Amino acid sequence: MWTVDLRAEAAAGAKAVGPLPALTSAERAAAVDTWRGRMVNESLSSRVFAGLVPQMMAADLPPRWLDRAARAATDELRHGRQCAAVVHALGGDAYAVVPHVSQLPTHDDASPLEAVLRNVLSVSCLSETVAVALIGAERLAVAPAGLTETLSQILADEVQHARFGWELLAEQLPRVDADVRARLDAYLVVAFRHLVAHELAHLPAGAACSDTARDVGVCDGADARALFFDTVRDVIVPRLSALGFAAASAWQQVAPDPGVCVRA
Repeated sequence: MWTVDLRAEAAAGAKAVGPLPALTSAERAAAVDTWRGRMVNESLSSRVFAGLVPQMMAADLPPRWLDRAARAATDELRHGRQCAAVVHALGGDAYAVVPHVSQLPTHDDASPLEAVLRNVLSVSCLSETVAVALIGAERLAVAPAGLTETLSQILADEVQHARFGWELLAEQLPRVDADVRARLDAYLVVAFRHLVAHELAHLPAGAACSDTARDVGVCDGADARALFFDTVRDVIVPRLSALGFAAASAWQQVAPDPGVCVRA
């Protein structure tokens, strides 16, 4: 169990959020749940990037990669505070209890470098690339200037977090042999399966919302799911394929029918 308590930080930062539109009780509740969920996810992401640092040390990666992972962890902590400020501005409580926190896999069956490549593949190339697409769409949808600025700042960092993974992967893949490449292809199936489970759990199908709720950052579940599938198919799979991964085959083994998922 893990507690995310950003109430003090939220109260201090709420004024920067600025005025918000009048909301019904249902719209306000949905908005608070949305931004509190973001607060938790961003805070959890800080733990993931921080966990990469000792793994990258064990793999003897150049210090510039350690620095980028550490900065990403700091970015995610700041994102958590920014989202908490919005929760407070909406009248909510910037506090959450997370019953179960997954640890960054150690991949004890792999060499230190292969373990890092597996995790970077999953964390940055998959999850952060999807985050760029979803947050980019949310930024375009919100109306209040304070929320646009918040999402713009978060988006700029998430772009760098995704780029970190793609660039590290491109640089380090030539260091591994054919056997490792084959195991990375097999791991990609696992990573895609985890990505689908995580995203569909956080993007409820059929969760339509009012225009006013959308203005304050509540996403339409069907639209977000469609964007998720489009991002994997049109961005992630081609980029992985260009690096020599059997990405199309891996995705076909995992992907549910997006039409069914959107309409469920």
